[in-house]
Amino acid sequence: MIKLPAAWTAQPERAHRSGGYRHFAVLGQWGRGRERSVELVAVLDRGFRLLVPLGELRDPDAWLPGWQQLPQEQRPADVPVQAERSCQSL
Repeated sequence: MIKLPAAWTAQPERAHRSGGYRHFAVLGQWGRGRERSVELVAVLDRGFRLLVPLGELRDPDAWLPGWQQLPQEQRPADVPVQAERSCQSL
Protein backbone atom coordinates (compact mmCIF):
# COMPACT_ATOMS: atom_id res chain seq x y z
CA MET A 1 0.00 0.00 0.00
CA ILE A 2 1.28 3.45 -0.94
CA LYS A 3 1.22 6.08 1.81
CA LEU A 4 -1.09 8.89 0.69
CA PRO A 5 -2.58 11.95 2.38
CA ALA A 6 -5.94 11.11 3.98
CA ALA A 7 -7.68 14.21 2.57
CA TRP A 8 -7.93 15.49 -1.03
CA THR A 9 -9.48 18.47 -2.80
CA ALA A 10 -10.89 18.19 -6.31
CA GLN A 11 -9.91 21.10 -8.53
CA PRO A 12 -12.90 23.16 -9.75
CA GLU A 13 -12.34 21.92 -13.31
CA ARG A 14 -13.15 18.39 -12.08
CA ALA A 15 -16.52 19.33 -10.54
CA HIS A 16 -18.41 17.36 -13.21
CA ARG A 17 -16.60 14.16 -12.22
CA SER A 18 -16.63 14.79 -8.48
CA GLY A 19 -20.39 15.30 -8.23
CA GLY A 20 -19.82 18.97 -7.50
CA TYR A 21 -18.05 18.11 -4.23
CA ARG A 22 -14.55 19.41 -3.53
CA HIS A 23 -13.39 17.73 -0.32
CA PHE A 24 -12.80 13.98 -0.07
CA ALA A 25 -11.35 11.48 2.38
CA VAL A 26 -9.48 8.30 1.42
CA LEU A 27 -11.32 5.05 2.15
CA GLY A 28 -8.83 2.62 0.67
CA GLN A 29 -6.58 1.58 -2.19
CA TRP A 30 -7.26 -1.06 -4.80
CA GLY A 31 -5.19 -2.85 -7.43
CA ARG A 32 -1.46 -3.00 -8.06
CA GLY A 33 1.10 -1.08 -10.08
CA ARG A 34 -0.37 0.91 -12.94
CA GLU A 35 -3.81 -0.45 -12.08
CA ARG A 36 -3.81 1.04 -8.55
CA SER A 37 -6.82 3.21 -7.71
CA VAL A 38 -7.86 5.11 -4.61
CA GLU A 39 -11.40 5.07 -3.25
CA LEU A 40 -12.53 8.50 -2.07
CA VAL A 41 -15.68 9.56 -0.22
CA ALA A 42 -17.15 13.08 -0.31
CA VAL A 43 -16.96 14.76 3.08
CA LEU A 44 -20.41 16.35 2.70
CA ASP A 45 -22.12 13.19 1.38
CA ARG A 46 -20.71 9.90 2.67
CA GLY A 47 -22.82 8.11 0.07
CA PHE A 48 -20.89 9.70 -2.83
CA ARG A 49 -17.76 7.72 -3.63
CA LEU A 50 -15.20 7.80 -6.41
CA LEU A 51 -12.61 5.30 -7.57
CA VAL A 52 -9.76 7.46 -8.89
CA PRO A 53 -6.70 6.05 -10.68
CA LEU A 54 -3.55 6.87 -8.71
CA GLY A 55 -2.04 8.69 -11.71
CA GLU A 56 -5.03 11.03 -11.87
CA LEU A 57 -4.91 11.64 -8.12
CA ARG A 58 -1.28 12.75 -8.46
CA ASP A 59 -2.19 15.27 -11.21
CA PRO A 60 -2.23 18.74 -9.57
CA ASP A 61 -4.58 19.99 -12.31
CA ALA A 62 -7.16 17.46 -11.05
CA TRP A 63 -6.49 16.96 -7.32
CA LEU A 64 -4.58 18.62 -4.47
CA PRO A 65 -3.59 16.89 -1.22
CA GLY A 66 -5.38 18.17 1.88
CA TRP A 67 -8.52 20.28 2.03
CA GLN A 68 -7.84 23.48 0.13
CA GLN A 69 -9.92 26.68 0.05
CA LEU A 70 -11.18 28.16 -3.18
CA PRO A 71 -9.19 31.19 -4.34
CA GLN A 72 -10.95 34.44 -3.36
CA GLU A 73 -12.06 35.15 -6.94
CA GLN A 74 -13.81 31.75 -7.19
CA ARG A 75 -15.69 31.91 -3.87
CA PRO A 76 -19.45 32.44 -3.97
CA ALA A 77 -20.40 35.97 -2.93
CA ASP A 78 -23.12 34.72 -0.55
CA VAL A 79 -20.76 32.74 1.76
CA PRO A 80 -19.94 34.86 4.83
CA VAL A 81 -16.31 34.86 5.93
CA GLN A 82 -17.31 33.72 9.45
CA ALA A 83 -19.02 30.60 8.06
CA GLU A 84 -15.90 29.82 6.05
CA ARG A 85 -13.72 30.06 9.16
CA SER A 86 -16.00 27.80 11.21
CA CYS A 87 -15.85 25.13 8.50
CA GLN A 88 -12.05 25.12 8.69
CA SER A 89 -12.11 24.04 12.32
CA LEU A 90 -14.08 20.84 11.60
